[in-house]
Amino acid sequence: MTSMVIVKAAEIGGAVLPAAGQRAGADSGDPQLGMRMLAPEARGSTGIWECTPGGWPVVNRPDTEFTYIISGRARMTDAATGTVTEIGPGDLVILPPGWTGRWDVIETVRKVFAIY
Repeated sequence: MTSMVIVKAAEIGGAVLPAAGQRAGADSGDPQLGMRMLAPEARGSTGIWECTPGGWPVVNRPDTEFTYIISGRARMTDAATGTVTEIGPGDLVILPPGWTGRWDVIETVRKVFAIY
C-alpha cells in the first residue's frame, strides 16, 4: 500500500538536503547539488533540489520538468528563441521534452520539481 506524502513548508524551504555532488555537464562555476527525493514509488521523480552557482547546457531534454522556485536566482536561456529569462522565488518553470537551452545559477537555487 502506498501513502500520501506531506512535506511541511519549513522542510521545503530550510531543511538541509543530502549532498548529490557536482551537476553533471557543468561548464562554469562549481554547481554543487543537494537533493531529497519525494514519493519514490511514484512514476517519474519528485523532490526538493538545491544548486550552488554555476552553469550547464541542456540539449534535447528527454522528459518534462515542472519546477517551482523556492529561493535563489538563475538565468534560463532558451536556445530556440535566444530568450534569456531570470527566475527567482515564486516562479514556475515547465521544460518540455526536446527543450534545449541553458541553466546559469546566480544565487543558490532551491526548487521543488516533478519530472515525468
